Amino acid sequence: MTGTQVGPPSTGATVTKVADELADLLNPVANLLRTRCAEFVAGLAVLVTALAVFAVAGAIVDDRAIDANRAVAEAQVLDGSTFTRTLVRFSTARGETVVPENGVAYPRGLQAGDSVPVEYSSSDPQRVRVAGRTALGQSGPLAIGVLVTWLVLGPLAFWLRRRRRG
Repeated sequence: MTGTQVGPPSTGATVTKVADELADLLNPVANLLRTRCAEFVAGLAVLVTALAVFAVAGAIVDDRAIDANRAVAEAQVLDGSTFTRTLVRFSTARGETVVPENGVAYPRGLQAGDSVPVEYSSSDPQRVRVAGRTALGQSGPLAIGVLVTWLVLGPLAFWLRRRRRG
């Protein structure tokens, strides 16, 4: 017989082969991350900024839709509210009881059981916000988040770029 193996390969050889193939697959990705890390960090900061801008722009669009057909009602804050939405129930001028699926906009400080004035679009009662609150007045936390993102990721990207050149 020559040096050929009869039967299945040993488990150790299979594991080594899989590890080598995985390393061959991941090495280009690791090299890309190593050489372009500064750009990825800066890109993350740009992405956070863009998401914040889109969030404010979407809120402004909703505010304009409410202002175009504004109606006012007294709403009851419901149990079952979460971090992402605060549920309210109110009656429209036509007598319909509405519980907006997405909750109320700008809900900071509301607790279950509270009664709060709301403004809603009479043409689409699902668009509702706490009376007197607008996107621009409530965008402070997003602006602070973007500022902190740039204060952390900006210098990090700059440092990574300088390190790469050196």
